[in-house]
Amino acid sequence: MELFTYMEQYDYEQVVICQDKQSGLKAIIAIHDTTLGPALGGTRMWTYENEADAFEDALRLAKGMTYKNAAAGLNLGGGKTVIIGDPRKDKNEEMFRAFGRYIQGLNGRYITAEDVGTTVQDMDLIYEETDYVAGISPAFGSSGNPSPVTAYGVYVGMKSAAKEAFGSDDLSGKTVAVQGVGNVAYHLCKHLSEEGAALVVTDINKESVERAVNDFNAKAVNIDEIYGVDCDIFAPCALGGIINDQTIPRLKATVIAGAANNQLKEDRHGHLIHELGIVYAPDYIINAGGVINIADELKGYNAERALKKVEGIYQNLDDVFAIAKRDQIPTFKAADRMAEERIERMSRSRRQFLKDGHHILSRR
Repeated sequence: MELFTYMEQYDYEQVVICQDKQSGLKAIIAIHDTTLGPALGGTRMWTYENEADAFEDALRLAKGMTYKNAAAGLNLGGGKTVIIGDPRKDKNEEMFRAFGRYIQGLNGRYITAEDVGTTVQDMDLIYEETDYVAGISPAFGSSGNPSPVTAYGVYVGMKSAAKEAFGSDDLSGKTVAVQGVGNVAYHLCKHLSEEGAALVVTDINKESVERAVNDFNAKAVNIDEIYGVDCDIFAPCALGGIINDQTIPRLKATVIAGAANNQLKEDRHGHLIHELGIVYAPDYIINAGGVINIADELKGYNAERALKKVEGIYQNLDDVFAIAKRDQIPTFKAADRMAEERIERMSRSRRQFLKDGHHILSRR
């Protein structure tokens, strides 16, 4: 890929390439936009086919974090790191400590956290070298496992989507088909069961399915059957790209609202479900509970304050639905527009307020 061409097209601020021969560290830190504040985004470790794929993934994910953080109402920009390597066999202490020193060198422009292929323990090693990391062990004042908080955000967001589709946010008596019942979705099922929703579940892990069946009286179906379930709400909570040409004709749900990332295979699928009258809760709006929770650590973690902010996902989705109606666009486009409008408003305000004030403070 032509890196500068790509960066210019989507207006990225910075890409940092990190290498440490001793530990085998090969990392790419992508900072997309810091209009709202320092860039926050996790560190992903993956076995990429080639360096170009790693760069593209880092850049794509960083841009996504800009929109996610902006739409969630956080005063944070978007960034992301990818580490090239096999998370099962290439990790070592020196790698993450070397990476932590690179983060420290950015002097607060980028804050990291765990992501695919990294763990809380990895974040603890990074914390040895920098303060600019969240999602560390609770012993260090962290929020701990973000899954329950992410699930709570999806639950309140689902209620907003239900109100948009059915005129009421009451989920009792509604049938929800949950694709994937891992850590986040299990807690989501708990909230739904307590409200009186009927659950239909599937997962590649049979033990996860059995747990949902036993704990919530859920009905289990095969993996491929979940799309055609006669339900009110379809909740994708596993892989991305599952709203596509093959699955859309099979869907019987009125609402799509779940925890999975990148649910739409392509933008045109977002347009298609819009034309079909399906109410779609854009993924990065409804699943923002985890990043909201992590962001609260930066203030000194307070669980009550974090949950109150997560409850704002309900209003955020209300706003997305309102923008979609106002501009006559699908909800996935309305989510982008909401994020972009907030960044634009703040860029005008902060340009006036921070230009001199920041320099004065930095000299003290």
